[in-house]
Amino acid sequence: MTTPRPATTLSADEARRIALRAQGFLGTPDRKAGVRGALRHLGAVQLDTISVLARSHELIPYARLGAVGRKTVEDAYWKPVSMETPRARPHAFEYWSHAACILPIEEWPHFAFRRRAYRARPHWNHTLPDGTYDQVVKQLRAEGPLTATELGGAKKTSEWWDWSGTKVAVERALMYGEVVCVERRGWKRVYDLAERAVPADLLHDELDDTECLRRLVRLAGRSLGVGTRADIADYHRLKGEQVDAVIADSGLVPVTVEGWGKPAWADPAALETPPRGRHRTTLLSPFDSLIWERARTERIFGFTHRLEAYVPKSKRIHGYFAMPVLAGGRLVGRVDPAREGRTLVARQVSLDGPKTVPAVAQALLEAATWVDCTDVRVERVDAPDLREPLMKELTRALA
Repeated sequence: MTTPRPATTLSADEARRIALRAQGFLGTPDRKAGVRGALRHLGAVQLDTISVLARSHELIPYARLGAVGRKTVEDAYWKPVSMETPRARPHAFEYWSHAACILPIEEWPHFAFRRRAYRARPHWNHTLPDGTYDQVVKQLRAEGPLTATELGGAKKTSEWWDWSGTKVAVERALMYGEVVCVERRGWKRVYDLAERAVPADLLHDELDDTECLRRLVRLAGRSLGVGTRADIADYHRLKGEQVDAVIADSGLVPVTVEGWGKPAWADPAALETPPRGRHRTTLLSPFDSLIWERARTERIFGFTHRLEAYVPKSKRIHGYFAMPVLAGGRLVGRVDPAREGRTLVARQVSLDGPKTVPAVAQALLEAATWVDCTDVRVERVDAPDLREPLMKELTRALA
């Protein structure tokens, strides 16, 4: 691909601030738009089964908006928008984007290319007994929205991977787009026919693959603010050649970022005004879209991070669910949290020098308040000489 001449050159610091603003961490948050506004702004919120302080899809809006109620978060995703129609309009749906993600319902047409790709692979994933797929669709049509358990059982055995035929069928229907999830009960997906759940004006696969990709590349660029080809491709897990085919027509502007060493593209709106305003101080989920692409995180913040939940305990460096600490637009440390009753436990804390102690203490205390903890206990600080200053800061704030 021939890259057009860059429209402008950004310093590494300017690019970092543009990225922070695009992700909702710089400037005054739009509290009126709330969680739903954050989802529309980000375009995708990743789901994950791990719950330490809270599940990741709850941590994402918390990191941007502060201590918004957890029920408020769930309602924002799953409670339909009231309208004077026979069926309330859903706000979001689940689908495969960066990973398994909550997506704004308006994005349904943009994933037609992916639904078509799955339909072209009829033996996707597990084997499926004859007739099971049609039976699942028939049952949903007759009985309305159902969980996998209500459809007949999610698993054959207690093994997490050992899906029942019913679960295989309904997940296949989900990937094909015949079925959709626009609600969760607890942590269980509630499946419904797409023709019934997706608003009529959005229920179509009319966009060809090129148009789907063009729109997703444009939206990824807007959500990132500025990014390389790899950054933009990773946002919705597109292939590099798919990005190359449409980026020239996406509306994104080619730019040079000092120190990046690779061509980059920016959201033109992000270049119109310098990013200014208040910085958030917060703990970040490892699945937060600000940091989910590790190479980008290292390039922008000089911060190497990986999720160690699936690393053997003896080989972990920072802890099971180490959460980076964002303060002043920088990543200044990590906290590996846990909860014991109403105590937030910081099993392991790492700090980037003594100046970061107040910010890490603030992030811990706000997180504790959010999850209804009244105390904070610190078990280990990587730099022993910073343990006492951190404890003093916490004690002063808790007094």
